[in-house]
Amino acid sequence: MVTLQVQNITFKNIEAVIFDKDGTLEDSGDFLRNLAQKRSRLIDAQIPGVGEPLLMAFGVQGDTLDPTGLMAVGSRRENEIAAAAYIAETGRGWLESVNIAHHAFADADQYLKSSPPSTLFVGGLETLKSLSDAGLKLGIVSAAPTAEVQNFVTHHQLEPYIKFHQGVDGGPTKPDPILFLNACQALGVHPSVTLMVGDAQGDIDMAIGAGAAGCVGVCWNQSNPKYLNRATVVISHWDQLKIKSLTLPRVSFGDS
Repeated sequence: MVTLQVQNITFKNIEAVIFDKDGTLEDSGDFLRNLAQKRSRLIDAQIPGVGEPLLMAFGVQGDTLDPTGLMAVGSRRENEIAAAAYIAETGRGWLESVNIAHHAFADADQYLKSSPPSTLFVGGLETLKSLSDAGLKLGIVSAAPTAEVQNFVTHHQLEPYIKFHQGVDGGPTKPDPILFLNACQALGVHPSVTLMVGDAQGDIDMAIGAGAAGCVGVCWNQSNPKYLNRATVVISHWDQLKIKSLTLPRVSFGDS
């Protein structure tokens, strides 16, 4: 078991840490903004006038991605449903609207499939390595599709550190606690000895609902944003999360 010091908060007897991906480990803001813009343009090409309000619904304004917006925290399915709803407001039938949104999303994927992978936030790799070396079991729970999570782990060669990862492919999404509970079960740990690290309210609510040991909010651009007010503690750089001590298992040598 490990004792972690995070700012002025001490977490004792921790056995596992579960991370969010986008906005937490991966600096994917630019990619997500570009993806939202491409989806909106493709839909607007078929239904003029829908593009701009759809971008606002995604949480994109100019070069800014809202960290609480649909694109940043929603699953792919949630984003598709939102796009279909905007299309349906133009008078099209629901099934047609869903079909238009689905194909626009697929086409956007094709346009951006050659985009360079997003980088890890500074200090992220070193943090994963140090936590893993300390004996902690590490996992990723993301609202992104599972294939994207797998590609992220593979591209950044995180397999030695990340022992479990999952995305959302149509089932429950954040903040449903079942995602956190499933991850704990896969790692072989109890939620009460597992920390959640994430950049969104959905990460925090998910972990609280599952009975996690605590929630570390991350925000690389500002300190203590309101949307992370339910987190146990908020950090703005990875070096604020430190290993304080290790508890080695007691070894019995029998009677002397």
